[in-house]
Amino acid sequence: MTEPIIQIKHLKKKFGQNVVLKDINLSVEKGEVMTIIGSSGSGKSTLLRCINLLEKPSEGEILYKGVNILEKGFDLPKYRTHLGMVFQQFNLFNNLNVLDNCTTAQMTVLKRTQKDAEEIAKKNLDKVGMSAFINARPSQLSGGQKQRVAIARALSMDPEVMLFDEPTSALDPEMVGEVLATMKSLAHTGLTMILVTHEMGFAKEVSDRVLFMDKGLIAEEGTAEEIFTHPKEARTKEFLQRVL
Repeated sequence: MTEPIIQIKHLKKKFGQNVVLKDINLSVEKGEVMTIIGSSGSGKSTLLRCINLLEKPSEGEILYKGVNILEKGFDLPKYRTHLGMVFQQFNLFNNLNVLDNCTTAQMTVLKRTQKDAEEIAKKNLDKVGMSAFINARPSQLSGGQKQRVAIARALSMDPEVMLFDEPTSALDPEMVGEVLATMKSLAHTGLTMILVTHEMGFAKEVSDRVLFMDKGLIAEEGTAEEIFTHPKEARTKEFLQRVL
């Protein structure tokens, strides 16, 4: 067996007295598309934010290729370059055009030349269907277009793992499709992806594995087929009946 790219052991996260994550254990294989579903407040986004240490876990271990990222002296900035993160709220720089949005981090963090950074950015903007907009400002784009630029920006850092935190929840219904189509094509490229989403049809179609979270725990996990067609836990059944 190859070593999982990310492994989480006994992870807990508290905000004051409120325990948001209770003893989370999971591993993600290289090239796997894993989707996390569950009600609002079940801890899905917090789990994602712990993986790239936007939130610091209260207890437990997060291993990246076998190394605990919570150990003292761990090179966090370097680790973050291996993770792409796509948020609900695009987080684009409004004062920069689309191309510059996709090259700035490459040049500052990865020390690429402007020429190389632009070449890589253009390739990824093309991949997400946004190459016609390289000179546009974010204010000139629709929500779906902004999110596709955000995905291209993340891809331009050559991440080994892409994290998506409800990337369609801030979009109008007619724009959701274009972002999901972009993510679907990425899922077929062998990129490791961890997604938090409310889009159940999409989760069913692209996921190698689905985790159902409830009250800070992984209540059930399995293949998309197992979770969506034959859920075992009453809580999973109840959740799916509500959202489907």
